[in-house]
Amino acid sequence: MTRVASASVTIAGEVVGEIDRGFLVLLGVGPDDTEAQADKLADKIVGLRVFEDENEKMNLNLSAVDGRLLVVSQFTLYADTKSRRPGFTGAAKPDVAVPLYERFLSACGRLGFPPEHGSFGADMQVASVNDGPVTILFDTDNM
Repeated sequence: MTRVASASVTIAGEVVGEIDRGFLVLLGVGPDDTEAQADKLADKIVGLRVFEDENEKMNLNLSAVDGRLLVVSQFTLYADTKSRRPGFTGAAKPDVAVPLYERFLSACGRLGFPPEHGSFGADMQVASVNDGPVTILFDTDNM
């Protein structure tokens, strides 16, 4: 998750998702991930207090700054980089990953932050203006 001043995702030359201030979430799904983990991750991200308050302390969440979410599926987060040619067998197969990706999107919406998003499995171009930069890695196995 990256705190951004703006971000967008483009597919085949068309912008399909775009936000101003908020979070760009690159979402990787593992083969053992669960719906409960997707829900917990959504809750964790939308409540994360990493926007600066009046004292320049990271103390505000998305709601406090009227922020938004842009979610992009990214199986390459599960890359095995032991060799010079990464392998991606550690990522969940689409039959597992797609429902969990959609569950995460829905969970964000239920929490009051319906996300802009890309399209699972599409060739996408992602643009972002990182704010800070602030990038935080979430591992659902350690939450």
